[in-house]
Amino acid sequence: MLNVSTGLALGELAALGAAFAWAIASAVYSKLGQTLSPLLLNLSKGIVAVALLILTLAINAEPIPQLPLMPLITLSLSGVVGIGLGDTLYFETLRCLGVRLTLLFGVLTPSITAVLALFLLQESLSRWAWVGMGLTLAGIAWVIQERTGNGAAPVARSQMIRGVILGLISVLIFAVSALLSRGALAETTITPLWGALIRLGAGVVSLMIVLLFKPKALKGWQQLGQKAVGLPLVGAAFLGTYIGIWFQQIGFKYAPVGIAQTLLATSPLFILVMARMAGQTVSMRSWVGSAFALVGVSLLLLLR
Repeated sequence: MLNVSTGLALGELAALGAAFAWAIASAVYSKLGQTLSPLLLNLSKGIVAVALLILTLAINAEPIPQLPLMPLITLSLSGVVGIGLGDTLYFETLRCLGVRLTLLFGVLTPSITAVLALFLLQESLSRWAWVGMGLTLAGIAWVIQERTGNGAAPVARSQMIRGVILGLISVLIFAVSALLSRGALAETTITPLWGALIRLGAGVVSLMIVLLFKPKALKGWQQLGQKAVGLPLVGAAFLGTYIGIWFQQIGFKYAPVGIAQTLLATSPLFILVMARMAGQTVSMRSWVGSAFALVGVSLLLLLR
């Protein structure tokens, strides 16, 4: 059994690991979103990740957890809300606004989650934790808002309005989903791996039910058999969904949900580093914003 300090550190590091995994996967998902519908993309990556989670549980020979009914319902509801609905809206927002503006909405999620956790879960954070969250989120927002000057076509007004509305809704959904998941994981002995499977499985089932009433969303599924689509999808599902949600559940189980969500929001910083490693020019503004964010992360990890 982990002590409080070790468990907290594990949760924080796992949240950072999930952010790194999602940073790599998001670049792939943004390209696949031009080919596949948001619903089909969400379902496809979910099915791949569920299969990988089941295989991992079988290899580890982890027994089926004996969960009380309410935590099981709460965890399943978290998957339906966060993965079934939230991820679908996120992919549609990505199509409407592009990566940069969509990620900017993600910066709002940790603050909303932390405030809701304060009232609903009685999870109070220290003064230094709030300072760390503020610096981290401000740094990320500063990086994301930079104009890239890449000549991208301006977004139509109607498309912008649609993207903003969906983005705000997805932020609220992700915050509620995180609280539901944290509540179920913190009060039971369920392992993060089983938690990830229950949550993701519930999300996949909800998407299948939706498809019964919206079969047109499956249009283009034949492209999944093409190497140019299928292989990137499997790779992104492995990193962003299988590894990402597994690590996310570890973060939610062992760290306060506000801190975990803040560390999960650091994906843009990893994207920045990967861009520099790929030979792309990174502006001074981006490095300054990253420095602020890293100071905030350090406060969360060291002073809490």
